[in-house]
Amino acid sequence: MGFIANSWKKRFPLLLAFIALGALGGFFEFASEVREKETETFDEAVLLSMREPGDLSDPVGSHRMEEIARDLTALGGVTILSIVTLTSFGVAVFSGRAKLGWLGVLAVIAGSVITSILKQGYDRPRPELVEHGSWVNNASFPSGHSMMAAVVYLTLGILVARTQPRRRVRAFIVFISVLLTILVGLSRVYLGVHWPSDVAGGWMLGGAWAALFWLVAMKVDPVRHERRVEN
Repeated sequence: MGFIANSWKKRFPLLLAFIALGALGGFFEFASEVREKETETFDEAVLLSMREPGDLSDPVGSHRMEEIARDLTALGGVTILSIVTLTSFGVAVFSGRAKLGWLGVLAVIAGSVITSILKQGYDRPRPELVEHGSWVNNASFPSGHSMMAAVVYLTLGILVARTQPRRRVRAFIVFISVLLTILVGLSRVYLGVHWPSDVAGGWMLGGAWAALFWLVAMKVDPVRHERRVEN
């Protein structure tokens, strides 16, 4: 078992690098298809499937579901993401991992800057096919909420997980981070403020960013535990 564990530890960074490069390559290939409008038919079909037949201003489901979607989409907004970032930074600092905390903050800030640059570069219009269920004021591709949810929740989920000695706790934290990222992205399509391809692009780029952060974190702040804790 020890040999298998050591072998996995050696190969894991290569896996992360492969995921990061694959996601980055996938994003730019996908972005090219978006620019050439090859995703248009799929985007419209998915967006319309989330609207009541005969009334494109009304998302499917009850009013309560619409409220839930707005709550979820707020999890990808600047205010909540800033609070999560500061909280995760505090957890890292009080766990004696200040270097890891600063690295997480830097990753989030850099991710936000990259998102803004890409939005301006692609300058894709927001969906006009359906009524928007949330206020928006910038370009559509990639989805800023989806990308920053991935950047913040995945990156900081990894950060917080690395402060925990129990493997099951670390796995649970990463699972919750992934779940939140997915829910934020789905809420953007449900509310009609993004095309599905916007969200997919945001997920790809955010996932690549999180994988790169994990790689750097393994070098900057190796996991260390003063005593053995069972899984």
